[in-house]
Amino acid sequence: MLTAMLAAFIGGIILNFMPCVFPVISLKAFGLLRHADNSAGTRREGLGFLLGVTVTMMALAGILLAARAGGAAVGWGFQLQSPLVIALLSLVILAAALNLLGVFEVGLSAQRVGALDVGRGAFVRSALTGALAIIVATPCAAPFMASAIGYALVQPPAVALTIFFALALGFAAPFTLISLFPALARLLPKPGAWMDILKRGLAFPMFGAYAWLVWVLAQQAGSAALATLLAASVVLSFAAWLYGMAQHRHLQGKGHKLMYAVTAVLIVAVLAPLPGLIKPGEAFPGEAAAAEVTQEKWTPQTVAAERGQGKAIFVNFTASWCITCQVNEKTSLSTQAVKDALAKTGTRYMVADSTKFNPDVDDALNEFGQGGLPLYVVYPADGGPPKVLPQVLTPGIVVNALNQAAGKKA
Repeated sequence: MLTAMLAAFIGGIILNFMPCVFPVISLKAFGLLRHADNSAGTRREGLGFLLGVTVTMMALAGILLAARAGGAAVGWGFQLQSPLVIALLSLVILAAALNLLGVFEVGLSAQRVGALDVGRGAFVRSALTGALAIIVATPCAAPFMASAIGYALVQPPAVALTIFFALALGFAAPFTLISLFPALARLLPKPGAWMDILKRGLAFPMFGAYAWLVWVLAQQAGSAALATLLAASVVLSFAAWLYGMAQHRHLQGKGHKLMYAVTAVLIVAVLAPLPGLIKPGEAFPGEAAAAEVTQEKWTPQTVAAERGQGKAIFVNFTASWCITCQVNEKTSLSTQAVKDALAKTGTRYMVADSTKFNPDVDDALNEFGQGGLPLYVVYPADGGPPKVLPQVLTPGIVVNALNQAAGKKA
């Protein structure tokens, strides 16, 4: 258990540097910069972030463990298998990006619009940033982290929650330590007018996260859901702009109540159709055909029937919402070296897609002691025990594994 807790803590620290978390983490970094010359404000930011991270992590872990206790085969990142959650999260990210660009302000008091707010709302905003960071982080599985989660999912609830708590502490540790120790905070650059430019610049990583989520939704639920989300995004953007205008009028003492009311109506109009219109559907035509290697659809029955039949089997457990999976696909699995190795060794290449909920994939993750994606398994041609590859691949790792599984020299 102590080893799993340590692995979870280290994995949580590394998770801060994974690409799927960076856009939200950049908001936290901005919060610390904003209070670099105010130790009380810096501590408030750090503690708020820690609270948001831990509460959200424990809530997600509790839901996950309850679902598994009820017989559902779900794993890490389970909420991103829901098109509705993807749609709502993408709209939250879009709203955050518009806020950073100054379209509207959050927690605006009797200050000029666009001013950097260092008031008492910092703790709440920082806690919400921590909550959002954890929700976005769940598709990622950093080194050390997957094995810790895999261990946690087969333990009693108290042990599992302790490991998830260690993961949350690791994730929040870098920013919390900087905020609690003034000597570290003094290393941060001093606040100034340059921060207003940085604030607007940070909107673009958020737009990148929004684009990623839109793409994931298209894979999960098809073009009709995509059209629904894009229409909702346009309406939400208009509502954000109108809300910003109302804030201006409020500060100037002019009529603003009607504009606030219209904004509320528009927000309801954005949210109302999502539950009914976003349903699982087919991915875009030709998406699978675009792959550069010959693929077979994975099922546990197929693997059981084909093992030890003279051909090695390489299984790629993946999902559209898994950023690490997509990076490995581009940098390793689709390279000419790997394609040549697959052809040379006669290895069967199978893809286990968990973009939409697939209980067989979650059962396989449990079987191999993995708490989340990606997972790469090579079954030797002679029917020997399977080999699990690292979560971060290189072409060399894959080629060597294929040669060994086929009984050939590299």
